[in-house]
Amino acid sequence: MIQCVFKGERLFDVQKAMEDIDIVGMTIWEVKGHGRQMGHIEHYRGLETKVNLLPKLMLEIVVPTSGVEIIVESLLKAARTGDIGDGKIFLLPVADVIRVRTGERGDAAI
Repeated sequence: MIQCVFKGERLFDVQKAMEDIDIVGMTIWEVKGHGRQMGHIEHYRGLETKVNLLPKLMLEIVVPTSGVEIIVESLLKAARTGDIGDGKIFLLPVADVIRVRTGERGDAAI
């Protein structure tokens, strides 16, 4: 499984990059979090507020091992702005996958 946390402004680029390499099955969540930058300070009507949970998107894709590297490279190009808070990519093993509709398991279910 590939999990990619990235800035919401990069959604169109990330989706386009996945379509370009024929990845059509994905899940995208709206999430909040922070990394080393620990959020930022906002001013509203003269009041200073620390915002330490920033809005991000998380994409999840389950693919056979052979497809991981091209997806990671595409995600890096599409999600990168060069600024702090661009996100992270996590690679996780998946023990099994089962298609609910047919009961297929493993690569056939992906």
